[in-house]
Amino acid sequence: MDSSEVNKLLGGFLGTCFIVFSIGLVSDGLFASPTPEKPGFAIEAQEPAEGGPAAPAAEAKPIADLLATANAEAGAAIFKKCQACHSGEKGGPNKVGPDLWDIVDRPVAEHEGFAYSAGMKDFSKGGQEHWTYDNLNHFITSPKKFVKGTAMGFAGLPKDEDRANVIAYLRTLSDNPKPLPQPGASAEAKPAEGAKPAEAAKPAEGAAPAKPAAPAPAQ
Repeated sequence: MDSSEVNKLLGGFLGTCFIVFSIGLVSDGLFASPTPEKPGFAIEAQEPAEGGPAAPAAEAKPIADLLATANAEAGAAIFKKCQACHSGEKGGPNKVGPDLWDIVDRPVAEHEGFAYSAGMKDFSKGGQEHWTYDNLNHFITSPKKFVKGTAMGFAGLPKDEDRANVIAYLRTLSDNPKPLPQPGASAEAKPAEGAKPAEAAKPAEGAAPAKPAAPAPAQ
């Protein structure tokens, strides 16, 4: 290979390098993305203080307070969703679930002709447990959480107002609707265990007992 061919090869190689380098410079100039002086948005997440107390859970409202302002007619509209599985008339048929006539204060898992799940039978304690207003409220909130092993597939009603309205309507499904619980009622105070009842005050030691008053003279 003579010197002219070597020069041609070197020239071609250098020319190619020059072209590639030039293209790189031009590309950097065209597609450069400079860092903005101020970012468009910033995501800030405040981490809780280590070892701090957990936030207290919201206290559930008592069913007695909810029923005080409940609307049975609104509950009847919501109950239409339940009619695919439950009847509500007197002597009505059992469907996927039992008939709910006179359900308030009825013994749990004791409706005639319905095959209850093992979980519901366990919860019933042989009929000792009743469908009180409180039990209905907890069960309708989340059936599977309240009664472990129940076959009821309903997810529940998370809204207080909806549950109260439905329970108010269920109360009307009876010849003798059960009395509503008193809102804000609390149990009577009981003496502490082992405490003795208060004794009547005794006269001071050494004091003579009071004499009965003399009768008034006859007029």
